[in-house]
Amino acid sequence: MTLQTTFYLSQILGKKFISPEGKILGVIRDFLIDTTIQAGPEPEPLRPRVIAVKVKAVNAAKIYDFATFEVKRFKQKLQVTCYEVHETSEEICTNCLWLAENILDKQIVDINGRKLVRVNDVRMVMIPSGTYAIAVDVGIEGLFRRIGIGWLLQTALDPVNVTIPGKMILWDDIETVDFSNSSIKLSKSSSKLHTLHPSDLADIIEDLDRATRTSIFASLDDEQAADVLEELEPKAQIELAESLPVEKMADLLEKMPADEAADLLDVLEEEKAIKILDEMEKESSEEVRELLEYPDKAVGSIMTTDFLTFREDMTVEETIKEIRKVQPEPSNIYSIFVTDKNNKLVFAISLMELIIANPSLKLKEITKQKPLTVFDQDKVDSLAELFSMYNLLAIPVINRNMEMEGVVVVEDIVEDLLKRRKTR
Repeated sequence: MTLQTTFYLSQILGKKFISPEGKILGVIRDFLIDTTIQAGPEPEPLRPRVIAVKVKAVNAAKIYDFATFEVKRFKQKLQVTCYEVHETSEEICTNCLWLAENILDKQIVDINGRKLVRVNDVRMVMIPSGTYAIAVDVGIEGLFRRIGIGWLLQTALDPVNVTIPGKMILWDDIETVDFSNSSIKLSKSSSKLHTLHPSDLADIIEDLDRATRTSIFASLDDEQAADVLEELEPKAQIELAESLPVEKMADLLEKMPADEAADLLDVLEEEKAIKILDEMEKESSEEVRELLEYPDKAVGSIMTTDFLTFREDMTVEETIKEIRKVQPEPSNIYSIFVTDKNNKLVFAISLMELIIANPSLKLKEITKQKPLTVFDQDKVDSLAELFSMYNLLAIPVINRNMEMEGVVVVEDIVEDLLKRRKTR
């Protein structure tokens, strides 16, 4: 066997392979790679190994063990030789992928680029330890190579010193997503999708067709799925809500901020929304129902009800301990809201003020500043100016009885403005 032979999948598909006696045994149709092989020590990359080859023989397609095959160059052309014929079965296909069937022309996730790309070719290498898929070609060069005109175009461009642009993505940096038409399923342990930020994953999912989108979304755990659902555009949210079981949607909405859940339910068909609300836990459901009662242009419709309040006789140390125990989202802890026993807002303390204060001080001893507030029935249009004028990150929302109802954070205003711009 030669020390190393590199080649592209497109260059080998359709090739005849021969026995040591020179007999043509069939035509290569596909390569099977083992997706369960783990990466070696850092920085050694993950290289899925070719374990079988699909061959079109005279009577039918057959699958052969690839261990006895060799790919080598002979007079600038690739030649495939089989030293021993060992037919194998479909049973080895579990947690494996057929490259031509499941990778070529399919959409994959470029993990580093955080986007969907389409595969034009697969770069492979044969070394003494085996044959491996090492990268995918997503560039125009791979496309021209596939249709057989790459060399012709490059020959024409050589006199003017121009090269056809190519783009390779290492196998380590991709994740297969477009396998909805195959019975082959990747093992969850091999998935890299969970490493992406929810907003990046949402952007990717939005670009998928409905069937693949649903398949990928269903493979996420509930925590990640809820985070991704929150980041999706309304159209994609609606499509997923319509395709997922009511029980699943209820579980996800319980893990989302109540205002985000209300926004989603508000655009669903009323019958579907009621079923989901009825399936949700009582406390979460009631919280969302209250938000749904607000008119679309009222402050209450965009406020979050996930906020923390503290009593004025608590010490700084006790307050910080409670915050650490609850572990709120960063956007829910811009300020510390202090209320009396009737849940009426007394004053607010910035997180910075709390951190630098003496741990033994009581909250009422830190500041007496009355916070800027808005009523839950105020118009949303008034908020942007307030945030800008007073350089605020959060504004507490109260009702006519001066009781705390929620908080509007700066992100809510930005989202609201963006939604309005998109609907114009």
